[in-house]
Formats: sequence, C-alpha cells, structure tokens
Amino acid sequence: MSEYTVVIIGSGFGGQCAAINLKKRGIEDFIMLERRDFMGGTWCQNSYPGAAVDVQSLLYSIESEPYDWSQMFAEGAELQQYTEHVITKHGLREKTRTNSNVQRTEWHENEQRWYVHLQTGDVIKAQFVINASGPLSTPVIPNFKGRDTFKGKTFHTNAWDQQYDHKGKRVAIIGSGASAAQVIPAIASEVGHLHVFQRSPHWVLPRPDRVFKPWQRALLKVEPISKLARSAIYWGLESRVIAFKYSDFALKNIAQREALHHIKKQIKDPALRKKVTPDFTIGCKRIILSNTLYPAYCRPNVSLHDKTDGIAEINETGIKTLSGEQIELDCIVYSTGYDATDGVISYPVVGKGGTKLADVWNEFPRAYLGTTVPQFPNLFIVTGPNTGIGHTSAIFVIEAQMHYIMRAIAEVKAKKAAAIEVKPQAEERYTTHIHSEMEKTVWKRGGCTSWYKSKSGHVVAMFPGFSYTYLRMARNFKMNDHVLQAPLAQQQPLHSDESALLTEGAAA
Repeated sequence: MSEYTVVIIGSGFGGQCAAINLKKRGIEDFIMLERRDFMGGTWCQNSYPGAAVDVQSLLYSIESEPYDWSQMFAEGAELQQYTEHVITKHGLREKTRTNSNVQRTEWHENEQRWYVHLQTGDVIKAQFVINASGPLSTPVIPNFKGRDTFKGKTFHTNAWDQQYDHKGKRVAIIGSGASAAQVIPAIASEVGHLHVFQRSPHWVLPRPDRVFKPWQRALLKVEPISKLARSAIYWGLESRVIAFKYSDFALKNIAQREALHHIKKQIKDPALRKKVTPDFTIGCKRIILSNTLYPAYCRPNVSLHDKTDGIAEINETGIKTLSGEQIELDCIVYSTGYDATDGVISYPVVGKGGTKLADVWNEFPRAYLGTTVPQFPNLFIVTGPNTGIGHTSAIFVIEAQMHYIMRAIAEVKAKKAAAIEVKPQAEERYTTHIHSEMEKTVWKRGGCTSWYKSKSGHVVAMFPGFSYTYLRMARNFKMNDHVLQAPLAQQQPLHSDESALLTEGAAA
C-alpha cells in the first residue's frame, strides 16, 4: 500500500490547479489519479467535431498560466494544446497515475487517513483527498425503449468515435444542448441526412468570436496588456449576474429580445422558428452562443424533431417517432448530458463512523463553500455543489476554491494536527443562505427544467451570485467554522478556540 500526503482524483483543470498550488507551497508528496488512459480532463476527452469553449480564451485559462491564444473563443484542439502546455510545464505527468479508476474512498479513524480503493485492486493511503473528477465527467444516456437493439453505430459526444466515418451517413443526434449545438453545424454539411431530436430548445445568442491578427497576438503577449484584457472581459461577464438575479427587465427586454432577433434574422420558416423558440425566460437554462446552429437547422438535409415528434422507441434499424414515422439510421449520437447534480462524485465515499456521502446527499448535494462536508475530514471537492457559474469562467471558481483548500491544509500542517473538518452548523448556515439567495435567480424562477436542478428540485449546480463574492468567501477562511483533530497520540482533540490561541501565540 502506497501512502501520500495528498491524493488528487482527476487530472483536468481542477486537478491541475490543485497540483500547481501544492507545488507552490512545497508539497510534492502527492499523486494524481486519472481513470482514463490519458490525462487532461474535459478538453482531452471531448474531441467531438466543433468542440470549443463558450468563454473567452483569455479568461478561460489559469491566471498564472497565460497563453498565446489564436482566437477569442478557443476550439477544442487549441484547448487540448493549452492543457498539455500546463501539464508539461509543471511536470504533472510524472505525478499522475492513469488507468486508475477510483472504486471507493473510506476514512479510517484509527489511522486518521483516507483509503482510496482502485478498480485494479490497489489501495492508496492519504492524509488529504482532493476530488477533482469534475461535474461533467459522467455521461448520461436515457433508457429509451429499445435502446440496446439498434444495430448501427452509437456513442455519446463525450466519447466521440474518431474511427467512425459519418460522411454521407444517416445520423441522428439526440439532444440539443451545448455540445449538440457545436456538433450539428460541424457535421451537417458532411452527413447524408441529420435528424436532431430536441426535448426542449435553448436560447441562442450570437457568438462574438474573432481570430486574432498577428499584431493583436503580439500585444496580448505583453503581460500588463493581457492582464488588462482579461480583467475587462471578467468584469464585463460579471455584470450578467445583475440580470440573472436582480433584473427580469434586463433578461426579457435586452437579452431575450436579442435572442429573438437572432432567430428572426437567421430562420425564415415560421414553423422552424416556433420549434427553436423556448417558452421560458432566457438564462434559466444554459445560454448557447452560436452563429452557425440556426443556419444548420435550415439545411435541406437536416430535420429538427421537437417533443411533439420525439422518440417513441429505438429499434434495430433506427428510431420510430411519436407520430409513427420510422427513421432509418446508420448512427445515433447521444448528446444527452451528464449526471452533474445528484452524481457530483461517481464513487462511494465513506467518512467518520461509517457515514456515507450518498446518504448525506440523499435529499440533495450540499457542502460548505461547495467544498467540504461535515463527517468527512480532509476531503475537498473541487467544483462541488453550488459552485457552477453560468456567466463567467469555471476556472475562476476553481482557482477561488484553491484559496480555501490550501489554507485548510496549511492550518493542519501549522498546528501539527491530523485533520480538519467543517462544523455541521457552519455547513447548515452556508447551505441555507445559498438556497435562500437562489430563490432570487432565473435558474429557480425562470420556468424551465434543467440539469442545474437535482431530483429534489434544488438548484445545486449553480452559485447564486457574483463570482467575486465566492472568491471573497473562499479567501476569508473562518477557523471558527472548523474543528482540528489532533493526532491520536495526543488523545485530546484540538478545537478551534485552542487553534485561535495557538495562532495568536505564533503571531506574538
């Protein structure tokens, strides 16, 4: 059994940020576990045609790792290059064990250590566990009637089959969300016929993309200029929260009008316009940025099926619709999303006294700062409950979490404690506040059903406010919200009030 100070589960941007921050603090005794045979996370896994980021590249990057981006909204290949750049620069490949799928993690109180059990049968012991498996890592395929009887090609967008040649084929895409909105325009001109099965439409806004000219790229390599550009983008996006949370007028009379104009400008057919026009307030679901989706829908070889003509069943040769039409197909692509709410962590986690995280989260996932849970000492969840962000870069929130995680680990080390745990009353107070604030947001009152919500109806994917508010809370570490656990040899637990005295003594 190997032992480390820290085990990081996942090697995407969350895992990379955790590793970089540990190294900066002189903690080299860690290992990153990646379940796939390659590392890198989202942008190394998602290689479907048209893959691209929907946040400006200058902001969708680690703050300490600027990059020579070729365009405003980077495409998949460049995002993969950036990921590889970060991994190589910080020597993270040497710290990573691939093909290491976590089966379960258990806290052993008699050792004050986590046991991380792998599918290979190996067990890794660690003082701290940072789960960075990501909320968009477990694909979901609905159990359509007859799903397994289809004899053609099938795959999820998360695992696009690069060996399959879709050119000239009869293809169906099930789903019309963010991934589908990128795939559809990318393959529409190449397939024989494309059938898109839409459960409900999303609002779509124009994508303000541009390829940077050589002189622009040269300017952006100058650090003060790149920082200024990044800051301008950040605050511009941050202003969207005013609409999402505080102003129905701005949503309906500015953003929604622009989206309706986008439909009118790009689609002439009234029937098709009706199909793509949502019946909920813009922002309630993820807003799609695209200049090419609607023109793709207008192609003669593309058919859009809405919920009135949806899937009755899948059979050996294709899909039978609710209207009774049999659609013959060569390939079915599932763009049906992820278990991003109730399945935040895909493996069993057992904490103190045999407490199961699945039981704690039975009603809905919850965590202090979306990061720590009572009864689970030294466990930190990157992009946990209510840390999603609908208006800006997810990496910004990941980096904000690092302030909290690294401070918590530092407290344990500085006080020579064994573990740190958030108090139940602190988590309860935080969670109550979050869901009280959520009532003011369009995600709660916008009139839609989305993956932002858990089965309980709680919005657990999103943070209900400005990202700088979250950053401020993550930086403002409250020791009184936590309890430190002394090594077993010391017998008596080290409580927060004792910790405060130690801190004062050290300061003196």
